[in-house]
Amino acid sequence: MYTKNAYSLADLLAWTRQELVLFAVIATVPALVFDVLGQTWLRLPWLPIALIGTAVAFIIGFQNNATYDRLWEARKIWGGIVNASRGFGLMVQDFISDQFASPPIRSAAELEAERRQLIDRHVAWLTLLRHALRQPRPWERFLAHRTNREWSRAIGVREHRHTVEEELAGCLGPAEMAEVLGKANPAAALMALQSRHLQQLRVRGAIEDFRHMEMAKLLLQLLDLQGRAERIKNFPYPRQYATLNSVLLWVFIVLLPFGVMPAFAEIGNQFGSDDSAIGHWFVWASVPFAVIVMWVFHTMERIGRVSENPFEGTSNDVPITTMARAIEIELRQGLGQDPASIPEPIVASHHALT
Repeated sequence: MYTKNAYSLADLLAWTRQELVLFAVIATVPALVFDVLGQTWLRLPWLPIALIGTAVAFIIGFQNNATYDRLWEARKIWGGIVNASRGFGLMVQDFISDQFASPPIRSAAELEAERRQLIDRHVAWLTLLRHALRQPRPWERFLAHRTNREWSRAIGVREHRHTVEEELAGCLGPAEMAEVLGKANPAAALMALQSRHLQQLRVRGAIEDFRHMEMAKLLLQLLDLQGRAERIKNFPYPRQYATLNSVLLWVFIVLLPFGVMPAFAEIGNQFGSDDSAIGHWFVWASVPFAVIVMWVFHTMERIGRVSENPFEGTSNDVPITTMARAIEIELRQGLGQDPASIPEPIVASHHALT
């Protein structure tokens, strides 16, 4: 997630520099043929080009609205995970006691170990979920583009730099880690371990029935939120719309100079006779104008494309790594753990949170 008030123009130009060079070539070649080689017949009427441009604008608007809805839904899901995790932390702290335990829990340290195991396992669930959401899908093409890879390396997506085993090491024991990682859905398998642990605590009387039901409901709520996130991850923005949008956009970009050049040539003729320097060279003003129009259309379409998959790891995505770390810090502070053992919050890199 980008944290500055706005993208600077320099950021956008750096991000789209390859396209800018291509647009300059596309706009310059027809002007060269038109003016230098004298092929003034190389023109197209503006009306059909404008109609294509209007269609492209509508499709880009539809795409950007749809992809923003996906991004906003993903953000609401993770907002729900934050809230449910806080509730789970409070229940772990306050609901688990030795009041009705049988056999009695002999020490506060043993009771604290039970609480810590539940919190460690919840942090592990967050870790497994975010690693699963960062796994690439065939339709996710963000990293196929050179400048996108540069941004990804610059902001340092944690899940791309560390394995899930490395990040689980401080939360799960070897046996539990092997058990959950051997399942098709490790995050869901870990929730099954949590449910089993709560059941064992209920049998021992460390949680009475009502409290057990409330904590079980919270686990089901977290599983529901996981499923919603997986639905967005595993169901792409419809490819037929994406393909049509891309094809029409490039048709418009290629045809644009052939409609712009004659218009600028006519304006140049109004400056004077054919031997007027301004009138003769004014057709070349169509090049920067066409490049600007191409850049605006293409950049809007590209922004929509990078927002299609809100968990892929771009600077525009939901910052699930940062949010998971914030949850972990809150839960561990709630248990009163040593501040030295609690990880630091994730800070923005290049004005972006991941």
